[in-house]
This record gives sequence, structure tokens and C-alpha cells, in this order.
Amino acid sequence: MADSVVTIDAFLSQCEQSGDAAYAALRSLLGRLEDPATRVAARVFLADLQRRFPEPKDAADRCLQRYHFQIRDIHLEQYEGYQRRKKLSMIVIPSIFIPEDWSFTFYEGLNRHPESIFKDKTVTELGCGNGWITIAIADKWLPLKVYGLDINPRAVKISWMNLYLNALDDEGQPIFDDENKTLLDRVEFHESDLLAYCRDNNIMLERIVGCIPQILNPNPETMSKMITENASEDFLYSLSNYCALQGFVEDQFGLGLIARAVEEGIAVIKPAGFMIFNMGGRPGQAVCKRLFERRGFLVNKIWQTKVVQAADTDISALVEIEKNSPHRFEFFMGLTGDLPICARTAWAYGKAGGCISHALSVYSCQLRQPNQVKTIFEFLKNGYKEINNSLDLSFEDDAAADEKIPFLAYLASVLKNSSFFPFEPPAGSRRFRDLIASFMRIYHHIPLSPKNVVVFPSRMATIEDVLRLFSPHLAIVDEHLTRNLPRQWLTSLTFQGANIEASQYALNVIDAPRQSDLMVELIKKLKPQVVITGIASFEAVTAAAFELLLNATREVGSRLFLDISDHFELSSCPSSNGVLKYLAGATLPSHAAIICGLLKNQVYSDLEVAFVISEEDAIIQALSRTVELLEGNTALTSQYYYGCLFHELLAFQLADRHPPAKRDSEAPKSVKMIEFSKSAVSVFSTAELSTADVDNNSALIHMDVDQTFLPIPSVVKAAIFESFARQNLSETETDVTSSIKQFVEVKYGFSTSTFLEFLYADCSLALFNKLVLCCTQEGGTFCFPAGTNGNFVSAAQLMGANVVKVAAQSDVGFKLTDGSLVAVLEKVEKPWVYLCGPTISPTGLIYSNKEIESILSVCAKFGARVVIDTSFSGLEYNNQSWDAWNLEAILAKLYPLAKPSFNISLLGGLSLGMLTGGLTFGFLVINQSLLHDTCNSFQGLSKPHSTVKYAMKKLFSHTEQKNALVFLKERKEILEKRSQQLRKTLESCGWDVLQPQAGISMVARPSAYLGKHLKLKGCSHKHEGNPGEVVADYEVKLEDSNIREAVLKATGLSINSGLWTGIPEYCRFTVALEESEFKQALDRLSTLKDIVG
Repeated sequence: MADSVVTIDAFLSQCEQSGDAAYAALRSLLGRLEDPATRVAARVFLADLQRRFPEPKDAADRCLQRYHFQIRDIHLEQYEGYQRRKKLSMIVIPSIFIPEDWSFTFYEGLNRHPESIFKDKTVTELGCGNGWITIAIADKWLPLKVYGLDINPRAVKISWMNLYLNALDDEGQPIFDDENKTLLDRVEFHESDLLAYCRDNNIMLERIVGCIPQILNPNPETMSKMITENASEDFLYSLSNYCALQGFVEDQFGLGLIARAVEEGIAVIKPAGFMIFNMGGRPGQAVCKRLFERRGFLVNKIWQTKVVQAADTDISALVEIEKNSPHRFEFFMGLTGDLPICARTAWAYGKAGGCISHALSVYSCQLRQPNQVKTIFEFLKNGYKEINNSLDLSFEDDAAADEKIPFLAYLASVLKNSSFFPFEPPAGSRRFRDLIASFMRIYHHIPLSPKNVVVFPSRMATIEDVLRLFSPHLAIVDEHLTRNLPRQWLTSLTFQGANIEASQYALNVIDAPRQSDLMVELIKKLKPQVVITGIASFEAVTAAAFELLLNATREVGSRLFLDISDHFELSSCPSSNGVLKYLAGATLPSHAAIICGLLKNQVYSDLEVAFVISEEDAIIQALSRTVELLEGNTALTSQYYYGCLFHELLAFQLADRHPPAKRDSEAPKSVKMIEFSKSAVSVFSTAELSTADVDNNSALIHMDVDQTFLPIPSVVKAAIFESFARQNLSETETDVTSSIKQFVEVKYGFSTSTFLEFLYADCSLALFNKLVLCCTQEGGTFCFPAGTNGNFVSAAQLMGANVVKVAAQSDVGFKLTDGSLVAVLEKVEKPWVYLCGPTISPTGLIYSNKEIESILSVCAKFGARVVIDTSFSGLEYNNQSWDAWNLEAILAKLYPLAKPSFNISLLGGLSLGMLTGGLTFGFLVINQSLLHDTCNSFQGLSKPHSTVKYAMKKLFSHTEQKNALVFLKERKEILEKRSQQLRKTLESCGWDVLQPQAGISMVARPSAYLGKHLKLKGCSHKHEGNPGEVVADYEVKLEDSNIREAVLKATGLSINSGLWTGIPEYCRFTVALEESEFKQALDRLSTLKDIVG
């Protein structure tokens, strides 16, 4: 005993010197505890040391003041019958947060949970301090393992000492629990910045608890110091009291460290796990709850009390926050005050000697959809932390959460794993069409395939495009579906008996009641060629009304398009639907098709996509071509959104559980049906539209599309994701008009001060078609220069416009010249001129400012309406001799001398110049009231969703930033290098190449191949009218009319011929392919030479 006293005295003598000396003595003692050979003696020493300073508390406090440590008891359960230990003995030192009301309230909150909360679970405590809560959890709830983590290295060492102090009795013997384990079996302590230890060691947790500081450091510079055991006691203590800025929006409330802990916890928490945090109520209860809710947690406040604000915590940082923001923190005067006071008042009251308090709450939170939320945050942490503060996963409606969170997870996965958006057929994303067909097959027992489905941007776009496809003399349309049709179609009709004479230039549409018996009566009397209608709600349950409509239209030779949008449910238990019941038992007749607009989602009332179902191949092919030419594309993000809804409903279903239904065959047709319009037949027979992939043939390489497959910039991915991560977007945040104005003024010197209207669509082609309607309405003629993008020419022809092509010469790179334009305009009345520039698609040449001034001078002289299409501009890489456009100066000279009809409409798209990948967007600037009124009379235009406009506005703000300019420069260098590589390959294989200066495409003439014969063995191909593939030998004499088909069959490359480019015998090649595909394309072009040879 005497030796023990001397030893203790020596120990205390060392501790008395300083706090650092006391810590060194304790650390030496820890070394003895860790060594099994000296563990018993060391624990006996601790027992003797504790007896030197018995309770009451003031004796322990004197020990802390004199010897810089104390051993104090923390009393746990007090109720009668409690079987486990009733107190813990804990060592504390000045550089560690001493247990007080904060931690006691936290433990009380933990006690509110059932006994099973931690039993056999893997747990961690963040900010464990001296480890008492970690040890208490292990002692009371018997977890499998509990990790106490703290960034303060001294706290970790003292926690280990406390573990030995409580795991062994005063004689140094282990204390066993009911499972014959000791605390040493269940507890570990580690130095860790929040959850770094668990993350680095791949430890997945079932429970995360934490009592973390939430006052901003009054001296932020100190937080940048190195955290070491040798740091000052004041600094180490501040780690328990203050937090530094963490880069989260919650920093403004002093909650940034907790926000980071929560997000780190998402990565390591198991799906069924939950987190429990102690939160001071100073920022306000709503702010505290929102910290968790916006990250996808369900939150339960399990305990709350008030505590006195610690005297050593400086709240002046909160006063500064209030000064610079409208937020007000919540304090109380004393422990009994009910009305909150702000931080400034609390600071002044405290300085004057008053007692201030704040609420203290314990929150338990669990992820709504853990796997999906984990996917979202995994994406955000990989370079997208800047959009974290926009994320909002809080929902008042569980149905909205169940819809949006899986979508955000899918979108995050796509953006993370995809370097580019793949080519999707104009008929719609392959995945989306497959999901629609699967839903119909599994939920409604209709044996459809993706080939029976065509996707459109909206229901109204579908209806308008269907009417254009057939151009009927008379169409009857359900009165609920005519509201957005062109006013010109809803014209008066001249009746002569049962015959109807149509107007020469317009479709004739009459509206009719939705009730089937009235609709059938009109069909029999008026004999329309097309009928588009829905079904009244009271008739939708059975198939009777649908059968009446089928029979009536078949008898008079009408095409029937039935709209089921109002009765189609995306649900795991959809309501009875008579039309779908019919299709489950009978084939859809060839004269009928189903229209379904998807607008019923829980989050976005205006996010729409539509699809058409037909079992007639000719109708499906025609609709696919129509949507390609009239709409350009259906927004990919819209297809992703509804695709996720379908996927969620299909994910838990067993595949092919029901045998295919036996269906009745179609009844024979009695009357000849209306065929496609003459313009549609003509265009479809000559236009070179997108090559359809055969059964997802991955060998096909598309060099025939206006899309870039280069890597998507991270800023674009961020803008896409943020647009959906946000909630409640304001009109200001989605108004892109000011950005468009600045964009066209900077890029093209185009003044917008006098323009009346800005129109927007998912792509520029859809907007161009509105201008074609203006042209046809006034009886004008559209003039297209040779070398114009073939889709625009075909679209104008499909819509019945008068089209004239302006010749061009090879010596000027097939550019439009004033001489060739004059020769055409002299013969044309009411001319409309299409100009693509500054970058010309598809040649990739550039119109200079002087050249465009010369062309516009001619247009002004003849009073032409000019459409300048900038959609393909913004990627000028060989422009040393190119002077930037200044349209404002040019037009200022021309307007005073021009005919009154002369005007400029500016068409643009940002998918190339802004490098937006799959995020497409088009704008149209018009300045004459005639065009304004006419364009706005066609309401079927599919306008970009608010999320798209938000993303585009974000991207506009990045265009002139240094990083964006550097990236754009790199992208231009890639395209220039690609064009040089392709030119070299083509020229070595006998092609004459027109060297481009900009854009993503170029043209070349197959001089060495024209007139030669190509022979291929066993080549598959289709015949018109025969949907099946035929395998046979293929032999052809190469010429402009078949070069596209021949190259496709010989190499798997899809290009465009001179029929598309408008330059006889010159083919178009896109160079903006994915890297490996571009290399394959070069190799295949080289093999073509050998095949033809």
C-alpha cells in the first residue's frame, strides 16, 4: 500500500505541472492498461487514484483545477429494478468537452427508444468526447460493436482509458455481461474526422448517433490548424464547442458540421439503419428538421428540453449571420421563458449578466428510400457538391417522394455512368418504349412489343401531327381536344348533301361531343376521313363504346385515333379500362390507333410525354417519320421520368407469369381508308431519315444525325440534375428570355430591343415548322440553298409548303451567293429564305459578316422574309479569316431601303454551341405582328418543361466563365482534329472532301466509287410492304440514289447522300462520335475501298 501511495503521489506530482504533463502521465498509464501483462496493476492503480478524490463533486473539481484531470461518476438509470450498472466512472481533462446538459439530454433521448434499438447492431458515436455515451450504449443495449469517433486525438486516448476503467473492476478483473462479453469486446475508439474511419475501413453501420458542435468558430483561422495531440488545450477544446464552415447551406445556421455528418452517414448506413442526433434549437426547430428532410430522411423528434447557453460559447458569429440575412435564431430568457429572442438580443442580455437558454432536441431519422438516396449522394460527392445545396428531398406527400426519389436516383446513375447520351430513335427511347409495352403486357395482358409504340412530346403534338400526316378533307375531333389546334383548321364548311368541300389550303376540323352515340351519329352522317376522340368517363369501364366507334369508322372508311389519356393509370392496381380490356382479347384493327398522354404524376403537373399504339406497321413507320420531321425529338428527360414510373411498377413483377392471351383477329375492312397525304408519301419515299437500329444492332454507327456524342461536360450534368433536384422553381429562375437576348446580341450582334416575341421548344426544328405554317398561310415559297440540312427541307415539304432550291457552285464551297439568290427571287412571289449560319450545316463552312450582308441585301431588295438558323453554330474552330457577325449594323442599313415585307427571324438551338448533350432546347425570335399572331395560333407547340429552362439558364450563366471557355476551346480542337483525320481517310479512299471550318459535320463526294458495282454476299434487307427481313445477295451500281444504302450494308455506317445534303453526289458525315466509334468509322471507311475494289 505504501508503494502504491508513493506511486500515486509521483503521478499527481507530474500532473500538477501542466495540462500537457497530466495528459502525458495519463497516456503512459494507458500504455500499461493496453499491455495484458500490466493491465491488472494499472487498473488497481486507477481504483486507488479514484479513492484519493472521493465524492462530493467539489473534491473532483479541485482535482481538475490542481492536477488537470478528474475522475467523476455519471449516474445512469435510477428507477427501481434496473439490473445493469447504475453509474460509470469517467476521466476528464481540460482539452475535452466535459459532460453536461447537452450530453445528458442526448442520453435521455436515446433512452426514449425501445430496448432493441442497439441490440446486436453495429453502432458509431460521432464526437464521443471522453466516451461515456459510447460506453453507456455498449453496457445497456449490448450492441455487436460500437465505435466511438472523435477528431480530438486526446479525446480518443482518454476514451480508451475510460473503457478500461469501466470494463474492469477495481481488482483489474473483467466485468462480464449477460452474453459473457466485456465492454472491451464491444467498444472501440478511433481518431476520425466524422465518419472517415468507417468509410476508409468499409464499416457499414446500423446506427449512427452524434452530439456535434453547431456554433460557427468565432476565429475561423484557428480551425485550419493541424489537429494533433500536441495542439493547445484551448484549440482541442474548441473542437468540441465550435465548427468551421463546411460548404453547406446549413453553415448559415451553424449546422454545417451536422449536415456533413449526415451526408457522410448516408454512405455508410445500412438500408434499415437510422441516425440519432442531438440538436440545439438555436436555428429554430423548422431549420433543424429541414436539415434531415431535404436529404431524404423521415424525422421524428423524440425528446426536447431547454438548457442554459454555455458561458464559454461565443454566439457573436450568429449575431453576424442575423445582420447579413433575414433569418433569426431562437434563444430564451432563462429556462422558463416561452417567447424566443434573436441572437443579437440574447448576446446583449448575456453580456449584461442575464441567463439565456435554448431548446435542445434529439432527432431520430431514417432514410425514406435508402438505396436510391445513397445513389443520389454518391453522384453528388463525385464532383457535384456545388449543387448539393439545391437538393430538396422533403415531401409532404409520400406518393410524391415515392415517385421523385427513384427518378433522381436513376438520373444520377445515368449521369454518373454515361459519358454521353446515346442515339435514340425518333420513335422514342428504346428503354421507354420497352417499358410501355411491358406495362401493357403485364398489367393489361396486351401482347405488345416496343415496335408497336411511338413516343411524342405531348398529346396535342400527337393530334396535330396525326392530322398533318393524313391531311383529311374533314376530321372530327373530340371537343375536349380541339382547344389547342390551329384556328385555321376550325373553319366553316360548305355542305352539299352529305359531301363536304374542303378549303384549298387548310385542313377542316369540326368538334363533336365525347359521348359515343352522338359521335357515331356524326360519323355516319358526315363520313369524316379521320376521327380523334376520347371516351366519356361513364363509358370508359366497358368496351362497348370503343366497339361502336370501331365499327362506325370502319364502315365509312375513317381512321380512328382514340385518346385514353384521362383513363390511363400508372398504378399497381389500375382501374378497369374498357379499351385496354378489348385489346387484351382482340387485335387492334389496322384503321385504329390509341393515343395516350402521360400527364398524371405526383410532382410535375406540366411534365408531359405521349405515345401512340398501333399494330399496323405502316402507321408506326409513318408516325416515326412524322415525329422526326415535325417535332425533332421528344425530350429525353421526360422519357426518363415516366420511364422510372413504369419501371417502379414493373420491378417487383415476375416476368411472363401469365401465358400470352389468345386474341381475335381483325374484322375485314369494308371501305377503303384514307391514305397518307400526298406530301407525306412524297417525302417518305425520298427523304433520308434516321436509320432504325435493327434489334438494337450495336454495330451500326450513326454519322447521319445532328447530335454530339462527345463527353458531356460536368457543368451540363450538374445543370440537368439540379433542375430536378430543386423544388418549387420560380418564374424568375426559369425565364430564359434575358439570357437569350444577351446571347444573340453577343454572338451575332443581333439587337432584340424591337422584337415582340421569343418562342421556345424542345428543339429548333419544331419552331422552324411554325414558320413554315406562316409561309403557307400567306401563300409564300420557301427557298433553300443547296447544302441545307435535309431534315429542314423535308419538314417544309411534309407540311405542304412550296419549296424552291437555290443552286450553288463548288468553287465557293456550295455557299449561297447573291447572284444565285437573285436568279431565284426574281421568279418567286412572297419569298421566304432559309439561311444556316454562321456555321452552315452540313458543309461545316462559315458565312462571314460580309457574305451575310451581301445575301441580306438581296433579300431586302425583294422583300423576302429571312430565317437565320444559328442552331448549328458555336463550334467554329478554323475561323482565322472569319469576321464575327454584326447583324444590328447590317440591318440598320438595310431596313430603311427594304420592302416592307422584309424581316429577320432568328432561330437557334443550344445543343451544339452549348455542348448540352441530351439536353436540347430551341428558341425563335420574331418581330412582325403577322408572324407573331400566326405562330401563336398554333398551340400544339411542345414547350420546354420548367426544368429544361432552369437548366438552360444555368448553362447560359456559365458560357463566358473561364472554365467553360477552356472546355469549349478543347472541344473545338477535338472537332478540328477529327475533321482532319476523316478528311485524310476519305481522300486516301477516293473521296473528294470539302474541308470544314466549324460544326460537327462535313461533306465529301465518292468520286472513286460512282459508277462501280458493289457485290455483297448474304446481305439482309427489307422490301416495301414486307416487314420481315430477307437474306439475299446484294448487287448495285453505285450512284447518288443508292450510295447511302450501299455504305450501310457494306460497312454498318449510316451516312447521308446528296439527296439529303442538296449537293448532288456529296455525302454528309458527322465527326462528333464517341472516341472508339470514330476510330471504328475510319477503319470501316478504309474497308469500303477494298470491298468496292
